[in-house]
Amino acid sequence: MKVFWTPEAEQDRAEVRDYIAADDPRAAARLDQLFSDAAARLADFPMLGRTGKIPGTREVILHASYRLVYEIDRETVWVLALVHTARQWPPVKG
Repeated sequence: MKVFWTPEAEQDRAEVRDYIAADDPRAAARLDQLFSDAAARLADFPMLGRTGKIPGTREVILHASYRLVYEIDRETVWVLALVHTARQWPPVKG
């Protein structure tokens, strides 16, 4: 399978990386590599995550603080969001 990050998920990832890099660039690089490695594993093991809170999605906890939300569409894994575990998920619309 191929894995693609949606623009929204890429934005989430960039925000996490930038926020952490302000204090510790090495930690930001390590965490970003963790995100990249986890997404790459989904190419071979798309069912790795549990059923997501949003119908049709799956979620994998990458780190005590981060959840990767994705969906499988035929031969493609779409990374939809990278969410801090302390944040409301799914977000409340209103």
